[in-house]
Amino acid sequence: MTTQTLPPHHPPAWTQAGVLGLSLSLAYATAAVGAMASVDAGAFYSSLQRPSWAPPAWLFGPAWSLLYTLMAIAAWLLWQRLGWRALRGPLLLYLIHLPVNGAWSWVFFVGQHGAWATVNVLLLLVMIIALVLWCWQQHRLAALLLLPYVAWVGFASALCIHLWLANPALL
Repeated sequence: MTTQTLPPHHPPAWTQAGVLGLSLSLAYATAAVGAMASVDAGAFYSSLQRPSWAPPAWLFGPAWSLLYTLMAIAAWLLWQRLGWRALRGPLLLYLIHLPVNGAWSWVFFVGQHGAWATVNVLLLLVMIIALVLWCWQQHRLAALLLLPYVAWVGFASALCIHLWLANPALL
């Protein structure tokens, strides 16, 4: 990681709107990939022994919708500041992390692999923390927009570990 702050990138408004649309599309496509694996997740999630601090199933959709929107805006802000050269750094990490994010639902709900889901979510958490640290150097607001994502995935990591250990016959 470099601590050098690059001068702002000033793209025309139509380009900014297009890149914002692209950023939102990539985030929501990741959400759609996860949602496809979660079609029957409610029944499976209900069958698991959950801790008292586990959120209700209905909360996951709205929480993730907000997080995908925030991460897309953060990526767009980075692009606004750095332009396409950000693809050599934080935006590349952002793009690489999206499939890791989308894969978790498939590993957990479809594959029902607790250990691999735990590895997946912990890898995702490390990637998001690295992304926040990288963003902090270039665009503080982008980094701040990712903090709820860090908090939620940190919480999801603890929940995933608990579910895996509490449900050895199912996971």
